[in-house]
Amino acid sequence: MAKSKAAIKLPQDTTESLAQIIQREIDQNVFLCYQCVKCTSGCPLSDHFDLTPNQVMRALQLGDEGVLESKTIWLCASCQTCTTRCPQDLDIAGIMDALRIEAKRRGVPPAIPEVDKFSSIFLRDIGLLGRLYEVGLMGGMYLATAGKILKDTDQLRKDMGMGLEMMKRRKLKLVPGRTSPPKKVKPVEPTEGMVAYYPGCSLHSTAAEYDHTVRAAAEALDLDLVEPPGWVCCGSTPAHSTDHTLATVLPMRTLATVEQMGLDTVTAPCSACFARMKTAAHTVAHDSDMAAEVEEQIGYAYRGTVAVQHLLDTLVDRAGLEKIKARVEKPLEGLKIACYYGCLVTRPSKITQAEHAEYPMKMDYLMRALGAETVDWSYKTDCCGGALTLTQTPLALEMTGKILQDAHGCGANAVVTVCPLCHMNLDARQAQIDLDFQMPTLYATQLMTLAFGMDSKTSALHKNLVDPRPLLEEKGLLA
Repeated sequence: MAKSKAAIKLPQDTTESLAQIIQREIDQNVFLCYQCVKCTSGCPLSDHFDLTPNQVMRALQLGDEGVLESKTIWLCASCQTCTTRCPQDLDIAGIMDALRIEAKRRGVPPAIPEVDKFSSIFLRDIGLLGRLYEVGLMGGMYLATAGKILKDTDQLRKDMGMGLEMMKRRKLKLVPGRTSPPKKVKPVEPTEGMVAYYPGCSLHSTAAEYDHTVRAAAEALDLDLVEPPGWVCCGSTPAHSTDHTLATVLPMRTLATVEQMGLDTVTAPCSACFARMKTAAHTVAHDSDMAAEVEEQIGYAYRGTVAVQHLLDTLVDRAGLEKIKARVEKPLEGLKIACYYGCLVTRPSKITQAEHAEYPMKMDYLMRALGAETVDWSYKTDCCGGALTLTQTPLALEMTGKILQDAHGCGANAVVTVCPLCHMNLDARQAQIDLDFQMPTLYATQLMTLAFGMDSKTSALHKNLVDPRPLLEEKGLLA
């Protein structure tokens, strides 16, 4: 088993090279890199880096500690493309995280201060509340970066407009709650369709329509979704780019609760939550030191009996396409859909165990079972910049714009996704992108409820900022 040294504090006068630290911290040998440049050629942000990913790897091989001052390690969107495509099986995204952490340990000022500030506010909020307070995070970022924001009055105006539209649709939870894992977990009596349901922070706020339609679609398919009591935030990118141990402990708190409930599966509708839970379970299973550290912190020895699924897998594999097809009352005829999976539903396949990490088809099969037509296109797993949407908004808009343009160019009249972070960029921020068209972006479960014969209120179509109802009325799918 690999040895985790995440809890060890590095002395300031260390003589270890960065390569040695990375080997010790995350068991990655940077000298395996032979400069094939696959990481750089696949990276959606490489044009904006001061060092491309392969140059970062070469700098580490040469002992150049100037890499800790690079913009690259702070701009990395953690989309896992480089990790997935590396022929040497190097976790390049993980190496970027390790470099951020080492830079912070040494007191090296972050080259992109807003990214560091975002992580600090995010982790502070979940430390205080147990879950992310999205309105507080947005407000905290605006206050922390007020000088920069006031210089970009155009973006400020656009963000304020977006915020007002979200408030009109009651997509912002203005008052935060507080939660913590239960001290004692009450077992449940499992039934055939019972699955633990980890909604994640967004589905209780900005993605409320996703949560609503997930529950409605699941009920129609005889899936009994049970929300674990006292679940806490998974930590998302701020945790794994700040502290290896914290990034494992946070998801394991909820996985431990699910295991004590007696359930064998937990499903996550948010791709970031799915990735963090899947990664944490993999880490504990393969790293005895980290497993011991997690056990000490959460007070429970996790046995590994819980399977972590993305909601898409639960719908397609557990409920089944035949059952879904049989439930359809109003086929989605006339809809040409671009199925957007985003980064983390399938990547990296070493963790997700996805059969087709680069060109997945499960959502396509789901949409076809509902009667829609799906298009072949190039951007179905490209990153939308979700991790950068509050810190490097122009970059996120650029990345999202490419996705929407490709979907439109391939003949789609709507985009469908299964991630609240992706939906935020593709739907809520679409008005901020210079496009000569509008592309409705829906959650897969919104279309499921519609195809199952439920009304537009149940499908929560009124909450989308790019209104899909004109398109659906045109296709005769709304009364």
